[in-house]
Amino acid sequence: MRLVVATANPGKLREYRALLDGLGLVLVALPASVSPPPETGDTFLANARIKAHHAARHTGLFALGDDSGLEVTALGGWPGVSSARFAGEGATDAQRMAQVLDRLRPHRDRSAAMRTALVLAGPDGSESWAEGVLRGTVAFAPRGSRGFGYDPLFVPEGFTGTLAELGPEVKDRISHRARAAAALRPAIERLRRP
Repeated sequence: MRLVVATANPGKLREYRALLDGLGLVLVALPASVSPPPETGDTFLANARIKAHHAARHTGLFALGDDSGLEVTALGGWPGVSSARFAGEGATDAQRMAQVLDRLRPHRDRSAAMRTALVLAGPDGSESWAEGVLRGTVAFAPRGSRGFGYDPLFVPEGFTGTLAELGPEVKDRISHRARAAAALRPAIERLRRP
């Protein structure tokens, strides 16, 4: 059975393939012929719902919608739901990280969280959802090359390396995305039952 992951981000697709391995599902990206919907929600969950239902409606398959981001305590949770968009269309991960570091410079508190909302939507409009949170701190500079997004900037609690330094072996066990996928796994497993 195919399950659409409503993303064009190859890093997210790779992570979900690893996180949901063993379920007998074939995870595929949103087809290029389906334009992604505008992310107009004011929460991660609202945007994940928009993406999941859009993908399910346009493909006729069950779909996973993910919205994730960085919440920096000293910045009032910013960039939060706008983590991927605040720097403008076409901004790179490096440009977004530079802006976060610039805004955080005058603050001593570097605590932060990575958050994921994950929605499983059916073509019939059905829905299940879960969230995952990983707490940690913002590093003083990006470190590591084995990740994407804010991975080079985020140091999880209990570790000294960033997610990009720890790599997928560790990230796939502890991340916000891993926690959301584990919580939603029972609903995804039910797709395989007659």
